[in-house]
Amino acid sequence: MSDISTLLQKIKEVLIDELMLDITTDEIGDETPLMGADSLGLDSVDALQLVVAIEKHFGLKISDAEAAKGILRSVKTIGEAIASSENPAEA
Repeated sequence: MSDISTLLQKIKEVLIDELMLDITTDEIGDETPLMGADSLGLDSVDALQLVVAIEKHFGLKISDAEAAKGILRSVKTIGEAIASSENPAEA
């Protein structure tokens, strides 16, 4: 899955499906914050579900809480983490 736009689209679909969000992929910007002010409004339970979903769908295991904070900022940061895990030499 080397095409970043395809990857970001798939992440948005996983977000919507796994978290049962009542929005479309078009309503989620690549850099829209997932949590906090002016965000999608995800909470800590959603974050935990998202960590599990990312591992299930993309094989990226996020076991460190500090790393999770950085990775789960936006669709773009999740995509970057997945891409760098698939291509460790490019990270």
